[in-house]
Amino acid sequence: MATFAQFKGKIIDRVEAHTTDYGCAIGIMFDDRTYLCFEFETGGVTILPDLPDWKTGNYKPLKRWKKISD
Repeated sequence: MATFAQFKGKIIDRVEAHTTDYGCAIGIMFDDRTYLCFEFETGGVTILPDLPDWKTGNYKPLKRWKKISD
């Protein structure tokens, strides 16, 4: 597991996910205009974005978006 402590407390402006010529990428833009990007170079990747609520300790789906495939 990797953690990115330098982003703790930053406010997120937007989250992006898209396919690329080599796989896919997920990016997080912060309100201070810094950007954290995860690029995946494997073929056949599918991103299944969803927004769950974990307040009770149990998974409760709130929203699901269309899958993103390369």
